[in-house]
Amino acid sequence: MKDRQYRNFIIFWFSQSVSQLGSSMTSFALIIWSYGRTGSAMSVSLMTFCTWLPYIAASIAAGPVIDRYRKKTIMLLTDLLAAVCSLTVAALAVSGNLAVWHIFIVNGITGFMNAFQFPAETVAVGMLVPKEKYSQASGLNSFTSSLLTVVTPVMAASLSSFAGLKGVIVFDLATFLFAFSVLLFRIKIPENAGGMETGKKKENISVRESWREGLQFLRGQKQLWYLMISMALMNFFSRLTYENILSPMILARSGQNQIALGIVSGILGIGGMAGGLIVSFVKLPKDSVRVIFLSGGISFLLGDFLMGAGQNVLVWSIAGIAASSPIPFIMAGQNVILYRTIPQNMQGRIFAVRNAIQYWTIPTGILLGGFLADYVFEPFMRTDGGIQTFLHRLTGYGAGSGMAVMFLCTGILGSLSCFFCYKKMKKNE
Repeated sequence: MKDRQYRNFIIFWFSQSVSQLGSSMTSFALIIWSYGRTGSAMSVSLMTFCTWLPYIAASIAAGPVIDRYRKKTIMLLTDLLAAVCSLTVAALAVSGNLAVWHIFIVNGITGFMNAFQFPAETVAVGMLVPKEKYSQASGLNSFTSSLLTVVTPVMAASLSSFAGLKGVIVFDLATFLFAFSVLLFRIKIPENAGGMETGKKKENISVRESWREGLQFLRGQKQLWYLMISMALMNFFSRLTYENILSPMILARSGQNQIALGIVSGILGIGGMAGGLIVSFVKLPKDSVRVIFLSGGISFLLGDFLMGAGQNVLVWSIAGIAASSPIPFIMAGQNVILYRTIPQNMQGRIFAVRNAIQYWTIPTGILLGGFLADYVFEPFMRTDGGIQTFLHRLTGYGAGSGMAVMFLCTGILGSLSCFFCYKKMKKNE
């Protein structure tokens, strides 16, 4: 029985991974299209911001919907709406009427739907996967995420170069049809496996009640509550640098060498893939808290600090491995704690509240990182002073040194936050 369940998960994981490839390629192609039309990095940041803000806002209301309705139905409907968004973009592109503000709106709708899609999928995975294989399933998901980081830019750029944006969207729709068909006809999700709520209480629960129950549950489970706050901090520090300034820093410090940027970006993805594969095939230690914060500390201290101190592709590549390979361990440790602690009939509302708490720091970090790089750290490192002289010994001189200092800061602050959060969680076990 358990083996058949896990085989169903493998089929589900593969089909969803294919669909994610199509979606990621469309997102990347839209970034290329937008930057080509505007020449503005801010437009790219706003595209990301427009995805995250509705996602976080809608997460507040997503909980009761996910707990009340079938997870499979929610995933099918959100996938279908995403396909409609892609078709709309394709129609606007064909007619020559596509504008950047259209993409902002589409990304906002996509973010809104993801607030329902991702928690529903997370709960569904918990229903499909036996408890002893939670970490392996998380490792496979991390492997997919890292693989997409490597192959998406290459495939999207190659396909759009001879088929244009419309060709990429057609590929996206083909992957959608494949995943949609597999989910509709092949995957059976045991909706009642966790003793889901039934009756009037389940049907009448309001958004406010759902949010209150989810928040109370997390506050009552101190380990979970501190874990959410800790992950929010990790998300903030990582988005402050990697999401915003890694590419401009490497380009600035390598003389606009796009090959160097491509190598480092690829290494980051390969590191994540390697970590995901290890998590998938190796049994993790039982102390999931230690796994999470030891991995996070290594990622920040070695990855971020080396990324800031490095001045060539070799050091940046080593930093990329150190930064990305521990991430699947963080995600696996978190998922094991969540699935084992949260009752299955409450997972929808808890995961929705978790998303709002854990991810609100991402758009904050994205916007703040660009501002700090352009208006604080880069100008600061172009002036003379005792602090600047000391920092120049670590990072070197010239354009990009201010952004390198930001990586030094996130390396130190991120690793310290992991240490203190670990101490706090172990104290409240």
